[in-house]
Amino acid sequence: MCNSGGNGMIKTNSNYLDSEERKLIKSLETNGWKPVKDLETWKARLSKTATNTLTKDQRMNIRITRNDLEGIKIKAVEEGIPYQTLVASIIHKYVTGKLTEKRKGGHTTVSAT
Repeated sequence: MCNSGGNGMIKTNSNYLDSEERKLIKSLETNGWKPVKDLETWKARLSKTATNTLTKDQRMNIRITRNDLEGIKIKAVEEGIPYQTLVASIIHKYVTGKLTEKRKGGHTTVSAT
């Protein structure tokens, strides 16, 4: 759906792009990107970080209600992922501060940032 057309401008069908994708294309067209110094070191660092982040080396067993487990399984099917992956993702988001509780008027809601 994209090509440069030879003039450095990226031609796209913007009907298929969300706002983040449009911003990315604009930053590419306006030289908003800077080269990385010592690219190989940077790649190695990012690779190590990704490996450490994705390595699941601990097991956890919990007891939850049947209704909660069924609800998690339904949400996982809606997301197209295994329910264990969904639970791990929720825990990770909570621990890293990307999933927070908000209390208002005696009610608690959970939101992802």
